[in-house]
Amino acid sequence: MLKFIKHHMTSIDGIEIYPIISFLIFFTFFILLFVYVIKIKNTYAAQMSNIPLTDEPVDPLQNDRHESIN
Repeated sequence: MLKFIKHHMTSIDGIEIYPIISFLIFFTFFILLFVYVIKIKNTYAAQMSNIPLTDEPVDPLQNDRHESIN
């Protein structure tokens, strides 16, 4: 079965670019996600980690999402 699929894939011109493009998309996504996680403020992370423990409703449209609530 795999030989059948592999044979047809090798007969398509320009198909070798698709694995490179998909790797670049996923690599870029995870690098951006890593940068986002490193850049968020500790107060924001602490506030988000306490959401399941509070009884107060959370406003998802809050403009200052990186600022802590005092």
